[in-house]
Amino acid sequence: MPHARATHLSRRGLLAAGGALGLGAALAACGDDKGEDTGSGGQAKGGKPGPWSFKDDRGTTVKLDRVPANIVAFTGAGAALYDYGVQVKGVFGPTRTSGGKPDVQAGDMDVSKVTVLGNTWGQFSIEKYAALAPDLLVSTMFDGAGTLWYVPEESSKKIAQLAPSVGISVYDRQLTRSLERMAQLAGSLGADLKAAKVTRAKKRFEAAAARLRAAAKAKPGIRVLAGSASDQLFYVSGTDLSIDLEYFKALGVNFVEPPESAKKQGGGWYESLSWENVDKYQADIIMMDDRTSAIQPADITKATWKKLPAVKAGQVIPRSPEPILSYDKCVPLLTGLAEALEKAEKVA
Repeated sequence: MPHARATHLSRRGLLAAGGALGLGAALAACGDDKGEDTGSGGQAKGGKPGPWSFKDDRGTTVKLDRVPANIVAFTGAGAALYDYGVQVKGVFGPTRTSGGKPDVQAGDMDVSKVTVLGNTWGQFSIEKYAALAPDLLVSTMFDGAGTLWYVPEESSKKIAQLAPSVGISVYDRQLTRSLERMAQLAGSLGADLKAAKVTRAKKRFEAAAARLRAAAKAKPGIRVLAGSASDQLFYVSGTDLSIDLEYFKALGVNFVEPPESAKKQGGGWYESLSWENVDKYQADIIMMDDRTSAIQPADITKATWKKLPAVKAGQVIPRSPEPILSYDKCVPLLTGLAEALEKAEKVA
């Protein structure tokens, strides 16, 4: 998942700063679909008789005679459903690292038990997909146009002919709304949303949110920068479109916010800086993209990076720009930032 190609603002470009690097200004300017439905259906195992229906965030209602059993999903969506007890049959998107280990976006999902249709951008084996006899495809959406994440545009029509799809928006809304929508989808697929594991996770999420709000209130002067590193460029995320940053900001976190003019080339998501200009913004805490597509802080060798006050002070923490949409997986995102704020010193 390379970060650059900012010269061709495509969906691939979404991969850098804010959970998404630019679908292009035109798409980024599109509104968020407000389609909502809690869905209906029976047990997920074995495709029990339904009927089943779900209205997704494109406003599209999928109706089937029975609950989908053969589900194929973007890796992160599959990981979220797994946390609710819904097992997908196949995935596409970052699933295994180059060393064969589960990618961070696979969460707790056992990647040896799913068919991987493609591990990198542009990879999606239609033959493997068809062989799974899919009932449903699930992915997230980083725009208001209904574009399914990691479904290749050039083969999207062929893929759509094999099974209906559900899109959950992660665009221009707060994290809590996307979490609610994924939970609703999981419930419609047979997940028990009243199970102790699920309710405990939600309570821990709410407690973590309260902790972050308190930490932000106690340290209003601490400035946080959300960044992502590539060989040639450093990306500074804006908060306006990313579900995690929008939510953290609503809880009171004081973020570095590039001006709209600077984010224009990044479709409104980010500003790209040369490594020589990485010190353009003053920040006390830096949150760095933890995806395998980004260079991780320990591997950044640029002298200008090492001179940043937050880096010198050891106030660099990971960020998950594409959160796994289960309450369980989002708790650490909140607690990690809360802890960093609680411990942070004003250094910039």
